[in-house]
Amino acid sequence: MITGSRSLFGQSTVSRRGFLRIGGGVAAVAALPLSLTACSSSGGSGKVRVVGVADQQKPMEELLAAYKQTQSDVDFSTSFAPTDQVQTVVRTQLAGGNAPDLHVLYPGNGSAMSMAQLAKAGLLADLSAQAWTKDVPSGLDAAYRSEGKTFLYSAGSSVIGAIYNKKVFAQAGLQPPKTWAELLDVCAQLKAKGIVPIALGAQTPWVTQLITYALVPSAVYAKNPGFDDEMASGRAKFRGSGWADALTKYQDLQKRGFFNDNPNGTTYEQQTSMVATGKAAMAVQVSAVLSSFRQATSTPDDLGMFPFPGWDDAGQPWIPAGTVVGLGVSARGKNRDKALAFVDFLGRQENINRWAASVSAIPFKRDASSTIDPALADFLPIIDADHAVPFMDQRWPNAEVQPAHFAAVQNLLAGKTDVEGALGQMDEAYGKKS
Repeated sequence: MITGSRSLFGQSTVSRRGFLRIGGGVAAVAALPLSLTACSSSGGSGKVRVVGVADQQKPMEELLAAYKQTQSDVDFSTSFAPTDQVQTVVRTQLAGGNAPDLHVLYPGNGSAMSMAQLAKAGLLADLSAQAWTKDVPSGLDAAYRSEGKTFLYSAGSSVIGAIYNKKVFAQAGLQPPKTWAELLDVCAQLKAKGIVPIALGAQTPWVTQLITYALVPSAVYAKNPGFDDEMASGRAKFRGSGWADALTKYQDLQKRGFFNDNPNGTTYEQQTSMVATGKAAMAVQVSAVLSSFRQATSTPDDLGMFPFPGWDDAGQPWIPAGTVVGLGVSARGKNRDKALAFVDFLGRQENINRWAASVSAIPFKRDASSTIDPALADFLPIIDADHAVPFMDQRWPNAEVQPAHFAAVQNLLAGKTDVEGALGQMDEAYGKKS
């Protein structure tokens, strides 16, 4: 049977909704509760031990139940926790020989729990023999594959845009903006009516990056599609690039008073509540947390999503669309073959569709049976026009740049640095060996 889901720390995860991350802060191991040890030592029972982040709980439990209908002899033990805890704890377990059989895995190379970092350390089982891997587009190689082998299972891509309260917009007589100038005008009108235009929960480190990521595609990649390659070869840096334009716009939103007071003292959960209750009009977020925003309001239909316009020409939108957090099979897990069989099951089209729908993602392979969240309708034409770029961290060379980005934005919001200094922090981290 599937054991009751619990957090890594022995408490219910019902109140920990919406923790899908495209990155993750690193928490100190010493600060973790002692109950972790008891939970993490449960792998010797013959059950397939699964450790995920909280946003994976719903699709995982649904798909585990479906799998059990045909494989009743396979038992699972599941645990879910916020990203900052998983990033540290699971990485330590993988390196220490106490690995779960199946665990959360981040695409690309941007964090300590990313596909490339763990594959390089020999901690992941190769998934390349499974049929579904042949359908992953080559353009997503950097997210799913390392040295030609597939190590990540992910159902598809998530987009970053503005989750907004449609009722608040309607009462203010406003429509979603289509350009940067329109965005500034909409925010000014909302502020004049006493409504927080953009809720920002920058106390939660991973939230800090989302506005940057929303602005960089038009500031950088629309003008220079080869920017990542130039960075990798040392021919470009964050300083002196379109990243400076993106961070300047980020800072401009703050200077105009378009964020809530004290963003660095505001959490992701508070950000969610502000939009859900109408205290704030919108929040720049990843589509995978739409379900969490909807759960926070009694009128889910009041919430929609639109591309966050960092561009000046309404006919030339560019957006970030990155592979959502997925799963990896531990190379050292006690039940590796059983874990591999479950991932093979997840690779069936109906299960790709089910997982993607659960987290408001776009399946990496679409067919007539695929259902896309209606809130993403305005994003699909941009993706189909090839004006979407992967989340920036998926091409970074090490796990140092992302936390440097978090800290740089927090310092920028706190007035402790300027754009040049913030990008300097990121350049220094980029130059470190992986």
